[in-house]
Amino acid sequence: MVGKLLMRGMLAGIAAGLLTFAFAKVVGEPQVDQAISFEAKLDAAKGEAPEPEIVSRHTQAGLGLLTGVVTYGAAFGGLFALTFAYAYGRVGRIAARPLAAWLALAAFVTLVIVPNIKYPANPPSVGDPETIGYRTGLFFLMIAISIATMVFSLNLRRHLSAKLGQWNASIVAGLVFIVIIAAVQLGLPVINEVPAAFPAVVLWKFRVAAIGMQVIMWTTIGLLFGAWVERGALVGSRA
Repeated sequence: MVGKLLMRGMLAGIAAGLLTFAFAKVVGEPQVDQAISFEAKLDAAKGEAPEPEIVSRHTQAGLGLLTGVVTYGAAFGGLFALTFAYAYGRVGRIAARPLAAWLALAAFVTLVIVPNIKYPANPPSVGDPETIGYRTGLFFLMIAISIATMVFSLNLRRHLSAKLGQWNASIVAGLVFIVIIAAVQLGLPVINEVPAAFPAVVLWKFRVAAIGMQVIMWTTIGLLFGAWVERGALVGSRA
């Protein structure tokens, strides 16, 4: 059964990747082009020659983007399916489709919302190339802390359910998650490397597009995987 779930998760991820690519092509790529144009003008003002392209912009915005988002979708779709296989039957009497939706929402909050609140996505020309390793490390540290905090909060909810009931236990666990994440984000270093002259509208639209891509990715994986699993009767029903 796990193998069939894994296959459906990866297929759902591929479908999500295709939809995400279409959104990124229409909404995200124009912002990238504007950011690259800003960078080129900044270099020209400094008298610096533009850096040679290792991969052409056409390939980056086409085949490269498509390959990246589809691979991302397939990988996370597979991990999502394995997480679903572990969680099903262990988190209460919840049916396959709503469980998949809740897992997708949890993944979106944990892997996207939390780290991007502290370290949001940046377009080209934003950020010092010399600090990219440092910034990447902090971003993945935030993801790791977010995952650990989510697991801790879910375990806390399970332990409190018998005493407080599921509703009150969920509220307490959610508050604990928010407090821990807020404390961690306040303690982590602040990074602000946006050039003073960089267009605020372009930055805003780029970050909205980046979040929009993740919304499409995780919504599609959660809903499509849940529907396929339920229709294929790969797991038993839950009341």
